[in-house]
Amino acid sequence: MVNISGGVRPLAIAIASVLLAACAVGPNHVRPAMDVPEHFVRVEADANTAATNTVAVSPDSEFWRGFNDPELTRLVERALFANHDLRIALANLDRANALLRGAKFDYLPTITAQGQASDNRASADQLPGVARDDRDYQSYSVNAQASWELDLFGRVRRSVEAQRAGLQASASDLQALQVAIVGEVANTYVGLRGAQERLRVARQNADNQAQTLQLVEARFNAGRGTEFDTSRARAQLETTRSRVPALEAQVAVAMHRLAVLTGRTPDTLITELTPLQPLPVLPARIDPSTPGELLRHRPDVAAAEERLHAATARIGVATADLFPRFTLGGLIGSQAGTTGALFSRDSETHLVALGIDWSFLDVGRVRARIKAADADAAGQLAQYEKTVLLALEDTENALVRHARARDEDGHLEQAALDSAKAAQLARLRYHAGATDLFEVLDAERTQLQAEDAFADARTRSVGSAIALYKALAGGWPERMPERKKLASRSQ
Repeated sequence: MVNISGGVRPLAIAIASVLLAACAVGPNHVRPAMDVPEHFVRVEADANTAATNTVAVSPDSEFWRGFNDPELTRLVERALFANHDLRIALANLDRANALLRGAKFDYLPTITAQGQASDNRASADQLPGVARDDRDYQSYSVNAQASWELDLFGRVRRSVEAQRAGLQASASDLQALQVAIVGEVANTYVGLRGAQERLRVARQNADNQAQTLQLVEARFNAGRGTEFDTSRARAQLETTRSRVPALEAQVAVAMHRLAVLTGRTPDTLITELTPLQPLPVLPARIDPSTPGELLRHRPDVAAAEERLHAATARIGVATADLFPRFTLGGLIGSQAGTTGALFSRDSETHLVALGIDWSFLDVGRVRARIKAADADAAGQLAQYEKTVLLALEDTENALVRHARARDEDGHLEQAALDSAKAAQLARLRYHAGATDLFEVLDAERTQLQAEDAFADARTRSVGSAIALYKALAGGWPERMPERKKLASRSQ
């Protein structure tokens, strides 16, 4: 430590000149270049076969409104407001913001103050021949001191840069979680409506088969039927009725899940969601834009890039330890034997010091830390590249699944209509005596299978649209839960 008692102004001028010429060591972050296709495979394949009357729509920032289902919109809004996973992510974002503010304080001097009062007595050995009372003395001091690291090689700047990138990564994590939560709410809601529709189909078919059983029993009692026919009709009815409990459980589980996703107890939404509602209407053809545009919107890709940025900045933090660290310190205060003499002219004390800390003998450990930071950055680079590839894969898969689900949906809808018509005709023919019971039972079984398959396919078709919206994640607003309202809800 070099103490400098005078020449403060020249020292300050010299330090300012050095700071202006200072540079930050370590690599600067550059967004990695990746070779991505110009168009999605599915978009190119469907470009020439798309219906001329189909309108392509871009992913809306609040895509759930495009389904025109007020109940779905209410559930999503509640989840964005009160979901506990989002509250945890928001707390992580606040923590990262606080750490960034703390890191920025390293740009400024650290100022502390202290005071001390002491009553001392020297021993007779220390002051031989001095009377006991004369060996007593008091001491009072008040000091303010400052310490400032001169960031000549960018250690502080790189540290702040890493914290800022960490904050941006946390913000992207929150946005990605919002996409995931909204997607889960929408998927669960669609699954609920699909299960309710399948339950309605099962109950309606059970009613039809019960009527068939009554007809068979009446014919048997009139001596025109057989016990074999009655047993077969009853067996088919009981098989259909066996579907009901499992579907009822599926409906209940979906209601419980939606309640928890919106920050409520599982039983809260049962009354609200019990009335039957049709499945949300499928949107028009969704335009996925281009892979390059996708990567600019995906929050998981943004978070991966910011973590790479932070890891790159930490290389500079480690590298700065190869160079000397300069610290400017100062102290001003007052020291006196009585309190009345404090702050008098003769009690003034001051100190200006320039500290130089250079751990050149510990260069092995410093280089080991640099190697570790390099390895961490290499790992984050690989993670970023992996995230990009997974985002492209996710979107390609969502595109092909949505296209094929819509095709399947159309075929099964026609099959359900035709099977219902066939079952009705079979019952009329049986009642007129033009056919046997086997044809009726077979037609009813086919009707149940076709209508159940159509309800399931329509559910998966709407779900595939939600999955595509999730994969695109374009233009989503950062809907932050409101801290005051969240605090009142948690009390």
